[in-house]
Amino acid sequence: MSEPLQLLQKYWKHDRFRTPQEAIIQSVLEGKDTFALLPTGGGKSVCFQIPALVLDGICLVVSPLVALMKDQVQNLQQKNIKAIALTGGISQDEVIDLLDNCQFGNYKFLYLSPERLQHDWIVDRLKQLPINLIAIDEAHCVSQWGHDFRPAYLKISALKTSFPKTPFLALTATATKRVQDDICQHLALNDPAFFTKSFARENLAYHVIVTEDKNYKIQQILSKNPQSAIIYVRNRRSCIETAQHLNQLGFTSTYYHGGLPHKEKEKNMKLWLNNEAQVIVATNAFGMGIDKPDVKTVIHIQLPENIENYYQEVGRAGRNGEKAFGIVLTNATDIEWTKNQFLATLPDKKFVRDVYVKLNNYFQIAYGEGFNESFVFNLNQFCVQYQFPTLKTFASLQFLDRQGLLTYQNESSEKMSLQFIISSKEVLRYCSLHPEDEPIITSILRTYSGIFDVETAVNPTLIAKKTSCSDAMVEKVIHQLAASNCILLHAKSNDSTLTFNEVREDDLTINRIAKFLTHQNQLKQDQFQSVLHYISDTSQCKNKLLLAYFEEKVAENCGMCSFCMKSKENNPKETTALIEHVLKEAPLTSREIEERLQISSEAIIFALQLLLEQHKVAINSYNQYYILHGKT
Repeated sequence: MSEPLQLLQKYWKHDRFRTPQEAIIQSVLEGKDTFALLPTGGGKSVCFQIPALVLDGICLVVSPLVALMKDQVQNLQQKNIKAIALTGGISQDEVIDLLDNCQFGNYKFLYLSPERLQHDWIVDRLKQLPINLIAIDEAHCVSQWGHDFRPAYLKISALKTSFPKTPFLALTATATKRVQDDICQHLALNDPAFFTKSFARENLAYHVIVTEDKNYKIQQILSKNPQSAIIYVRNRRSCIETAQHLNQLGFTSTYYHGGLPHKEKEKNMKLWLNNEAQVIVATNAFGMGIDKPDVKTVIHIQLPENIENYYQEVGRAGRNGEKAFGIVLTNATDIEWTKNQFLATLPDKKFVRDVYVKLNNYFQIAYGEGFNESFVFNLNQFCVQYQFPTLKTFASLQFLDRQGLLTYQNESSEKMSLQFIISSKEVLRYCSLHPEDEPIITSILRTYSGIFDVETAVNPTLIAKKTSCSDAMVEKVIHQLAASNCILLHAKSNDSTLTFNEVREDDLTINRIAKFLTHQNQLKQDQFQSVLHYISDTSQCKNKLLLAYFEEKVAENCGMCSFCMKSKENNPKETTALIEHVLKEAPLTSREIEERLQISSEAIIFALQLLLEQHKVAINSYNQYYILHGKT
């Protein structure tokens, strides 16, 4: 048995690799630069994590998504694999400590954002590490034609000079041919081995359903398919309202959005993962690192912004190989409203400048100051104070984040400050009584000098990294110390965190990035037009339309999307055969037949009339249709 397969079985509990994971891993182990396009659910992280474990040294992982980095680091730590992440808001001294740990602490994974590579001193420190592989996750961010372009990704190729013999592995879930070529060029990949997997999901039925009553349609879908489901919505308010409505209808439902406190996110996620809740209603903050195999249905009740995001979100259904559904519910009014809303939230240069300047004023940052300063940030309060439209401001913050000017973590965190009110001798006695807590307590004392004298702000995530445990464990120990009257604790939930990655320079800064804003707005409009085309085109198989967007051609219709099902409706012979099939199981009303087959009521009634005329079915006193035996 090969070493990679042994590691897969030991740490991931899988018996075999998915195609083409093993080939990608082998390419990396042979020292080749490698490009891997694996659609969502294809297991990208395993492709760099396993070769990194096989090789001596540490794997450098460049990723733009803070939440995904934290998630992967936590998953590795739970497997007793040493991993660390350099996220925003960590001071230079803390970064130095963490890099020292990497150098001397036998760590296997170092995650960092591309913005970190713009600091020469960090690159110099990386040169001192025994880096065995450089993995670039979300590699489409390197291309201006990708759906999430980040200029900081263009700096990654400079690592080639520092690590000429270290293989690069570029990974992405969504990239057209143009974007793939861009990735290889901008990352300076040397004759890369190419691995691409088809975007086709043979067990996934794509449906676009036009309906004026979305709530009733959701009720129909979930009743017919009582297995695990995800419903995607656009905002936090819709999250809560939709989940509450479903619970009132008798469906077990929970919700997930970026503004929830960490503990509530974990609780709601666990309910859904354990199938204690059938449905999780979520914004696009949900999904990173989620691999629940038995999701039967993914429903979008508002239009996605681009096909790339839609494909990733809908791709969370049917990972167990069983038939599953990706459904968009829409109507003419909804399409026009979404289009106007989308265009209204695209910020121009003047608006982005206003937001950037007001942010600096809001936090009282002087010109030439602000580098690496972090602040608690409430978007709604900020917008009210300066009378900014919320969605347009949020889009501006996302743009500034992608440009690397700031890091906007749009998720709740718990800000803690504490002071020990017992002597160091009593702390030692407490540790002797709670030996399992000692590493965390010791790390807090070493990290924050003066914590016996003054109330000190602490970073649970930093302590978690230093002690190789979860944030939740650190918070638990801190709360236990408070309950035991060892410390004074003040904890407050924050809406989000904002970290400035550059000094304030106002016009100089905005003028430098303005060209990217113009390009991005045009690209977003083009991508949204592709969504409208996918939704409104009634002349082609939905599977064909989706694959065509990714420049993949198929000859046959899928036979199970909304277009293909509609085509069957137009064939009365096929509809009558389907009705006869379901009536063999039990008598049903016309409404029940419609719900079972997901075919329009008009087509059902027409086919039933034919079957009645042919004396193949009859109707009983309960208005149920049943098979006349001997007639079929």
